[in-house]
Amino acid sequence: MKILVLNSGSSSQKSCVYEIAETPPDSPPSPLWEGRIEWAGDRASLRVHDAVGHEQSETVESAERVEATRRLLIALTSGPCRILKDRAEIAVVGHRIVNGGSKYTKPAAITPEVEKAIAEMAVFAPLHNRAGLEGIRFIEDIFAGVRQVAVFDTVFHRQMPDAAAIYPGPYEWAERGIRRYGFHGINHQYCMERAAQVLGRAVDDLRIVSCHLGNGCSLAAIRDAHSVDTTMGFTPLEGLMMGTRSGSVDPGILTFMLREEKLTGAQLDDLLNQKSGLLGISGVSSDMRQIVEAMKRGNTRAKLAFDIFVHRLRCGIAAMAASIGGMDALVFTAGIGENSPDVRAAACANLGFLGVTLDAAKNQTSRGDQDISTIQSKVRALVLRAQEDWAIAKECWKLLRRD
Repeated sequence: MKILVLNSGSSSQKSCVYEIAETPPDSPPSPLWEGRIEWAGDRASLRVHDAVGHEQSETVESAERVEATRRLLIALTSGPCRILKDRAEIAVVGHRIVNGGSKYTKPAAITPEVEKAIAEMAVFAPLHNRAGLEGIRFIEDIFAGVRQVAVFDTVFHRQMPDAAAIYPGPYEWAERGIRRYGFHGINHQYCMERAAQVLGRAVDDLRIVSCHLGNGCSLAAIRDAHSVDTTMGFTPLEGLMMGTRSGSVDPGILTFMLREEKLTGAQLDDLLNQKSGLLGISGVSSDMRQIVEAMKRGNTRAKLAFDIFVHRLRCGIAAMAASIGGMDALVFTAGIGENSPDVRAAACANLGFLGVTLDAAKNQTSRGDQDISTIQSKVRALVLRAQEDWAIAKECWKLLRRD
């Protein structure tokens, strides 16, 4: 069974193809084919490669999302990275949908009703849900008749207790659907399952704090194989400091800016989502690698950005641990989590009271899925590769097998 996955972001489009035979393997396989589009202004950069090393890339000027995605997926059936003789070889297409709202508690086969619900939830996650809808409709046109599946980032957090999910504003907020939905749930759930495999433990016997640290950052507190708490909330803006997003700030700052600076809602949204976080504080970059390089060259604003990021991360980890009564495992995943030993070391430096002790050598040389804690550490610290696309492919396989 060949499964195409579309992971549509606000400024990027990832796509890959997996092949699953009788049962999915325990360890994630390499995809048969991968493609990625990144937009910078009105320019799209396309990169494609297959499992045997063929590559192609191009830059498209004034590329609309649909046109750029069409050109990306053409590479499935033509060019040096071709892996399909016919598009009919694709059995199912899986989509990452950021916000499924309260209605969906598991992945769903895409129907007109599901599309309508995704569109309605775009009010809460406009950039991401609309990009997901565009992907669904594009596949309807290009792969006519193929089955499609929506895999929701919010599903893993749907069983959070009300005490964690409901905001302390007027109760009418909760009645209107204003609550903590949480995001990155696909990868948090995958990391929960992968941590159990790596440690040789039952998944429902572990208390895990999962740290998804990329351009977007969130933590999840996991107990009994369920999300108990998380840092992202009603939108992906809440919680930790991120690449260009502020994370949590005093809402009084926002009312002050509205009142004194006369900012519009759109200007405030742009300020918090695009001009804050690592980029806003450092003035250097939203990329942690460049922040660390600048900090080591003596850039004081870069150091401040790093220190704020680590401070908030440490506090968040401790808060998540408190919500589940301690930790058995601390997981680092996604771009920063997997690739920045500086962040991992700094984040864990003050967590000895929780039982976390890193092995400095393992932390510096970590590659792939690995335990980087000392033998004596009471908490196992793991670095796990983010595998959202593989997790989506597995959910598609499960849904088709049930049917």
